[in-house]
Amino acid sequence: MLRYLFAIALLVMTSPLVAQIVGDLDDESKLYAQSKQVNQFFRRFNGEEDEKGNRYYPADRQYQSTRLRKNYLGILFDEGNKGISPALKTEFVKDVLEKGESSILNFHGGNWFSEVNAIFTMNGVSQRITLYMELEKDHLGYKWVISKVHADTFDPYFKRDTTKVGRFLHPLSHELDFMNLRKAFERSDSISQFTAKRFTPDHLSVFLYEVKKGNLKFKSVEAVKFHFFQLDGWYFELSQFIRPGYNTGWLISNLVKLSSDADKKLLLAYLYQ
Repeated sequence: MLRYLFAIALLVMTSPLVAQIVGDLDDESKLYAQSKQVNQFFRRFNGEEDEKGNRYYPADRQYQSTRLRKNYLGILFDEGNKGISPALKTEFVKDVLEKGESSILNFHGGNWFSEVNAIFTMNGVSQRITLYMELEKDHLGYKWVISKVHADTFDPYFKRDTTKVGRFLHPLSHELDFMNLRKAFERSDSISQFTAKRFTPDHLSVFLYEVKKGNLKFKSVEAVKFHFFQLDGWYFELSQFIRPGYNTGWLISNLVKLSSDADKKLLLAYLYQ
């Protein structure tokens, strides 16, 4: 009798229907484990939803609880990035939890921006252009705006040889009513030598000009990531990972401890290329 019952149980457990149910449950748990949207990453980082994605509100006991945040912070890192050491992760999580409310991410709080790698065509030729987007308050709401642009195709416009003395306008040029400006515009490849040393290229202005002239046309978005400077003393990068397993979705893909404002400025300069 026991053998008979065991055989029936084994048959049921190995049936396609049960296998499908188990598979569905596994897929469901993976769905719960991943941060499917950037807004969901915010809520999990802050401890504002349960593992099934149900929202918590200020009146709820679990809302922004240290225990809930600690559980989430352990799964919000890209485990494939070995460049983020376990010690740095531990220090980051400890610092975030100790600071409590001051370490809550604020969607409208500034100090974070998006890096959008897009494909355009420039006179028919495909070009990769990076758009830096940030949230801007507008009337009663907010909107995403382009704050900066970088394009390798624009670099030749601003190429300047600083290794040797270039062409220049004599300091008494004003006495000639600057008539010697003629030589500044004789060669287009050397015009940047006549600009001030403090001049920095503005790719956004060139980008807008080329779009308005119809020379630059949008094709598609290739990749998106986000850069966060909201947490005092820290920078982290947020990227999307689409892969099998539980460690997927929007995850922290880079983490840097900032010792000073100088570190932040240096890192920003690097991010903006």
